[in-house]
Amino acid sequence: MSVPAIELKGITKKFGNIIANEDVCLNVQRGEILAILGENGSGKTTLMNMISGIYFPDEGHIFIDGREVMIRSPKDAFKYKIGMIHQHFKLIDIFTATENVILGIDDGEKYNIKKATKTVRDITERYGFSIDPDKKIYDMSVSEKQTVEIIKVLYRGADILILDEPTAVLTPQETGKLFNVLRKMKEDGKSIIIITHKLHEVLAISDRVSVLRKGKYIGTVNTAETNESELTEMMVGKKVSLNIDRPDPNPVDRVIVENLNCTDFMGRKVLDDISFTARGGEILGIAGIAGSGQRELLESISGLQKLDSGRITYIDPETGENVNLRDKTPTEIRNLGVRLSFVPEDRLGMGLVGNMDIVDNMMLRSYRKGRTVFLNRKDPRLLAEDIIESLEVVTPNANTPVRRLSGGNVQKVLVGREIASNPKVLMAAYPVRGLDINSSYMIYNLLTKQKLNGVAVIFVGEDLDVLIELCDRIMVLNSGRVTGMLDGRTAKKEEIGLLMTKTDYGREEQNDG
Repeated sequence: MSVPAIELKGITKKFGNIIANEDVCLNVQRGEILAILGENGSGKTTLMNMISGIYFPDEGHIFIDGREVMIRSPKDAFKYKIGMIHQHFKLIDIFTATENVILGIDDGEKYNIKKATKTVRDITERYGFSIDPDKKIYDMSVSEKQTVEIIKVLYRGADILILDEPTAVLTPQETGKLFNVLRKMKEDGKSIIIITHKLHEVLAISDRVSVLRKGKYIGTVNTAETNESELTEMMVGKKVSLNIDRPDPNPVDRVIVENLNCTDFMGRKVLDDISFTARGGEILGIAGIAGSGQRELLESISGLQKLDSGRITYIDPETGENVNLRDKTPTEIRNLGVRLSFVPEDRLGMGLVGNMDIVDNMMLRSYRKGRTVFLNRKDPRLLAEDIIESLEVVTPNANTPVRRLSGGNVQKVLVGREIASNPKVLMAAYPVRGLDINSSYMIYNLLTKQKLNGVAVIFVGEDLDVLIELCDRIMVLNSGRVTGMLDGRTAKKEEIGLLMTKTDYGREEQNDG
């Protein structure tokens, strides 16, 4: 085998008493796509941050083309032609694509926007990107913004590219385009490292897969010689069932949403004549590219978003009474006896208080008589410990401040608390975002248990394969409008993707399928 483009030997990184990476050894060849897999807290991002100069290893050696190098900063990483595309974009909205690409470059030459624009166009043509160099960032879709981030590192001459969860918010069509671009880069001799949780994408795009578990290197396998079950077992250390159980629904109307309209503070319409029914004993999935109105829709049902017009009717399962939730505050909704649980997209901004420990965060939610899917406890400490054990939350103890937990473990605490409140309607926005595959399937099974208990579950997700496998019906949103309502058992991923990007909004498609 030829000399690797980049090789890690014995890499160790500690944060106090916590070992993030321990004696990790792996390599990436020229013209290769390597996928990095591992559960939450396995050390994937820490390892990549050491390659890209954000962290410096405590022990070990990094080699570029067989020569040992010291990478002490992102500037050093660029010197060795390494570029990282982070999950959260670092772009300035009021600048154009080209202006963002050249921002911060000090090559000793005079600023020349025309020359830079030509170079950006050359890069887009070479690899098959679809981007207008003169377009402002605030006018771009998520995939266009990601394209700008990739072009930024290519413009700086990167030969080794690291992509962190690159398909998290892309439609299937956009993911396909990105993979075509990555394959062209590979043919051009680039070395590409991808961090992702989506095993089917790993199998589709990578040449080899390296697995980390609890900070340690487990092994590397050739993608053509492995499968999802084997990779999951390497990640988790035990066999995990990758099947989502979807029992037949026994639907009963619970929430009827009629003609919702809502504008934001800028006067833009974020919900445009939305109508649908959420049924108890059923999981209703909501698909849509980021910013299509998913958040505003869930917040309006929760009483957190003021509406311009429309009606939200809750049908009480005990009395059969119809209650209008429109314009009521969350407290008023609770006083009516309506149990709405909401796992928001912004888990620390809206869901939990970072400086409070897990026990205190349990007490923020009125869990009434302690009825939970876990155990029938009244003490919030016992509830916290129950959730920690049931969902395998990695934490020193229940008194640990939430902000000290990893993102995936924060999500488990939030989802566990909301389900423990014994809701009649459970709205979950991206409940498995950032979770490893084992934890994700744990959450899917909990949502299915809620469905079997007669709860109306509204699930906003970004993985279309999961939406199709988990949900009974799938409602597609695009720019604040419903563009389709599909049967989860017969829906096709490509069909959902087209509805997510559709420009011709047919009113006849707004039905309950």
